[in-house]
Amino acid sequence: MTAPSETPAPTSRPPRIAVVGGGITGLAAAHRIVELATESNRPVEVTLIEASQRLGGVFGTRRIGGYTIETGADSFITDKPWAVDLCRRLGLESSLIGVDPEYRRALILYRGRPVPAPEGLNLMAPSRLGPILRTPLLSPLGKARLGLEWLVPRRRSREDESLASFVRRRLGRQMLDRIVQPMIGGIYTADPEKLSLSATLPRFVEMEREHGSLTRAALRNRRSRPSQTEDASGARYGMFASLAEGMSQLPGALAERIRSTGEIRLGHAVTTVEPAERVSDRSPSKSFRIRLADDSQVAADAVILAVPAYRAADLIDAWEGQLAEALREIEYASSAIVVTGHRLADIGHPLDAAGLVVPYIEGRSLLAVSFLSRKFAGRAPEGCVVLRTFVGGAMHPEVLERSDDELTSLVLSELGEILGVTGRPDVSTVVRYHRAMPQYHVGHQARVAAIDRIASRHPRLALAGNAYHGVGLPDCIHSGQSAAVRMWEAVHNGDLTEAMRGPAP
Repeated sequence: MTAPSETPAPTSRPPRIAVVGGGITGLAAAHRIVELATESNRPVEVTLIEASQRLGGVFGTRRIGGYTIETGADSFITDKPWAVDLCRRLGLESSLIGVDPEYRRALILYRGRPVPAPEGLNLMAPSRLGPILRTPLLSPLGKARLGLEWLVPRRRSREDESLASFVRRRLGRQMLDRIVQPMIGGIYTADPEKLSLSATLPRFVEMEREHGSLTRAALRNRRSRPSQTEDASGARYGMFASLAEGMSQLPGALAERIRSTGEIRLGHAVTTVEPAERVSDRSPSKSFRIRLADDSQVAADAVILAVPAYRAADLIDAWEGQLAEALREIEYASSAIVVTGHRLADIGHPLDAAGLVVPYIEGRSLLAVSFLSRKFAGRAPEGCVVLRTFVGGAMHPEVLERSDDELTSLVLSELGEILGVTGRPDVSTVVRYHRAMPQYHVGHQARVAAIDRIASRHPRLALAGNAYHGVGLPDCIHSGQSAAVRMWEAVHNGDLTEAMRGPAP
């Protein structure tokens, strides 16, 4: 690798693409560049820069006293192909494991008692009428209101709508408060009154437009594709996968591949990313200076900012204030996970599900509890279980003001009341994620479109991450890979062939 310099290196060297941020998005981006270089037999220098001393961002697999603990994501959805495809290319396909079929259902707290989510319910669209009629989660009046969904006229306006508005309009308030809000809260840690439906769950917008009724659409879909809907219970657990040795296998494998031909710098905080020469709308920069906190610099021919939107804004604010301002319009929420390991003998509830979600109207401090070792085998010693309890988010930000000890005590107290948890846990840890979850508020797609328009002025600068087109692991991978392809094309004068594009569009 050539040494960093203040001015771009001579053109005789291979182009350098720098990736700022060592989370899963940045790793996927750097890896895709390495793949493209190998496939095309064209050299490129890849430098990934991460401020902390570890890679993977929110990913973290720890082994403590026989327990395998996930401090970040514990799985990913498979109906979006990018994570599964990446695992295959990394040689991890044999390590993929699905949720144990015995526990492929969700529980919802109802008046202090865990109740199974109705079978055949895909977040808000029931594909089976019997379970929704029998569930205690809805009163007779709530079920009657849900039944009227067939008669609710489809919305003609194309303007964005909040999740709460959509569900109240089509399904009724009880469906929102008792079922949809906790299910969605467990995914987005968001306020449904602000959450954009078209940016987060566009399939329901299309179901209404095409069929007029969500229930009608779900029933038709079940008849045409029964295998994809039969095991659905709120969170569609049959479509989730993890890795046998823990989720850290993925960033670990990515880092190994990147290091084979590229460079990873840990513990190097970036302070600014700026053009190396004067730029204008007609003459965008063809090289950048990346200034680090230790006063060193990295020269790059293209840069991928795989960091939160507000962090990207800080890095470019000095020379691209308009883009920085647009990036700061994306709000973020903070959350924490309290991970505990217990003996099953100390838990009164059978934990006969993959997890529990908690409606806001229950007045609890918890968002959700994932029964990790029920979902995936080998995560706990025999006769024990791992619980991952989520707190905070947009609906309960005040909870995060407590210390780690106070959070643990709060969680154990509520787990005791809800699941009959007693005694001291074998292991416990608190993981905090400050401003880690972007909030896709109403108008999000328009905001991102504006960001894309401004960013297009700089063909050799790319934005990637969970702030733009999806918050899940597959979305982050797709975002990083797409940015990698764009920057590869930019530094090679756009002569990348369709065959080399691989998984990125």
